[in-house]
Amino acid sequence: MRKIAITDIHGCKTTFLALLDTLAFTQSDELYLLGDYVDRGPDSKGVIDTIFHLKKNGYTIRCLRGNHEELVLQAAANDFTGLERWLLGDGKKTMDSFGVTQCSDIPPEYLDFMRELPYFMETEGYILVHGGLDFSLPDPLSSTKEMCWIRNWDWYGQVRYDWLGERTILHGHTPMAAHHIEDQFYCLEIGRYLDLDAGCVFAERRFTDRDGMGSLCAFDMSNRELVFQEYVE
Repeated sequence: MRKIAITDIHGCKTTFLALLDTLAFTQSDELYLLGDYVDRGPDSKGVIDTIFHLKKNGYTIRCLRGNHEELVLQAAANDFTGLERWLLGDGKKTMDSFGVTQCSDIPPEYLDFMRELPYFMETEGYILVHGGLDFSLPDPLSSTKEMCWIRNWDWYGQVRYDWLGERTILHGHTPMAAHHIEDQFYCLEIGRYLDLDAGCVFAERRFTDRDGMGSLCAFDMSNRELVFQEYVE
């Protein structure tokens, strides 16, 4: 059995399926998804449908909440504070994939899926979270907002290794070029954190400032291996 982590799929269903195929993902494996299934890419609904399908067919999938699920839920509750640009861009891509014009019309089973997502998980030797942890707090696991929204440059220099112990933090949210992820991986025993967001969706031509990005990244926790799948939407 392998434990595998993937993050920030962002509507890239075809690339997600290609990565699972590259991994030869089986029912004996455990897949940990670290949030941001929706927005930006072409098929947010299809990504969640894939998760539903895998679970229904006996695959073990454990899912976390990301900040983009937070945005969808905020809009579905008819709270549009600060969402003006999101509604015209990322949010519209998600609504288009569901064939609706407002998030409140997304079918309940999808909204319920997002509402029930936890903010972090622990598995042997690892803490899994979408954005990161706020080490300025007495308990870094106490702020759910920071777990979704904090950027890596805001917490990498604050890690309290006495609190972290022998655990390693796996996260996404802040996209990085693949070679920077590989650099982190090579120093994993020292840093004890690994950003798995290789900016898959930024392979689209409308994103012009994301050099070195454009892959979906998986980390095989069991074998300590990185696997990259180029964007194939």
